Amino acid sequence: MGGNSFGTIFKITTWGESHGKALGVVIDGCPPRMDLSAEDIQEELDRRRPGRGKGSSPRKEKDRVEFLSGVYEGKTTGTPISLLVWNEDVDSGSYEELQDVFRPGHADFTYQAKYGIRDHRGGGRASARETVGRVAAGAVAKKILEKEKIDVMAYTVELGGIRAKKIDYPEIEKNDLRCPDGDAAKEMAQEIEKTGLQGNTLGGIVEILVRGCPAGLGEPVFDKLEADLAKGLMSIGAVRGVEVGAGFRTARMLGSECNDPMGPRGFEKNDAGGILGGISSGADILLRVAVKPIPSIGLEQKTVNHSMRPVTIKIQGRHDVSAIPRINPVCEAMVAIVLADHLLRQRAIIDGPLASGAGM
Repeated sequence: MGGNSFGTIFKITTWGESHGKALGVVIDGCPPRMDLSAEDIQEELDRRRPGRGKGSSPRKEKDRVEFLSGVYEGKTTGTPISLLVWNEDVDSGSYEELQDVFRPGHADFTYQAKYGIRDHRGGGRASARETVGRVAAGAVAKKILEKEKIDVMAYTVELGGIRAKKIDYPEIEKNDLRCPDGDAAKEMAQEIEKTGLQGNTLGGIVEILVRGCPAGLGEPVFDKLEADLAKGLMSIGAVRGVEVGAGFRTARMLGSECNDPMGPRGFEKNDAGGILGGISSGADILLRVAVKPIPSIGLEQKTVNHSMRPVTIKIQGRHDVSAIPRINPVCEAMVAIVLADHLLRQRAIIDGPLASGAGM
């Protein structure tokens, strides 16, 4: 019940609302004696926090993380890690007129249908602010992956219909949109500015690359690695679709085109996206997510109130023009959490080094 927890061995439970006192996460199953500092987590939270870059919400949150448990003298103790982030710049006034109205594209109607009550301030639990806990937990998961030299990186390949024409990894750190194509990043920034002035929002596509993942992670049949990765990514509010490897392009391929040939050095191409039979192959894992436009727009929209009577609304408040690039570290976090969980599950099966095919 509740659906607020995720994972099997490395298990997280996020808590808190957009306009509540605080948000956070409880992480259970983290191995003991692992180096962990607030700075490790803060670095990731700073990439996600609002008020940075063009088109970002003007809400100013420091998102300073605090340890409540599970860490002693800079090392994990093996007990549950509890992390807290205080909400500081809360302004609920602009939401008062929406208390009895269902906003189009939001979870207002469905939360009311499920619980018979909802926190209308900033979307409550359904707000993207909930992802603070995910990113904090993802930072811990990344520390686990670091030991195995597994790296997770998310970058923007499309925004507002503008696509990256090249993938230049060093370029990702050079622009606010974390796009691997500098020219496309400039066009995207212009599109964000133009769309924001129109009172509208934009969607896009984020690609997630995992390098260094060993072969052997994943649990057939129902806990396939791509199934858990897809669930983790689809649990992010703005994500409406997930692709693995060649994804939907495989529907237009012949078998001879789709299969990845193998040679003495490993796979000669990677349309499978690093996963075969639900188990990692040792090749790079490649995922893409479709990110919908943020539903809070400054244009008039038709909807209904709690009495199901038609009303017209124009949403006020502080909102992003696009969930990208703030969603990028959230995508990284969910992928890291899934991989850390499956890594620990694999260790329960094989005591010692992972599969010899890890370098393929």
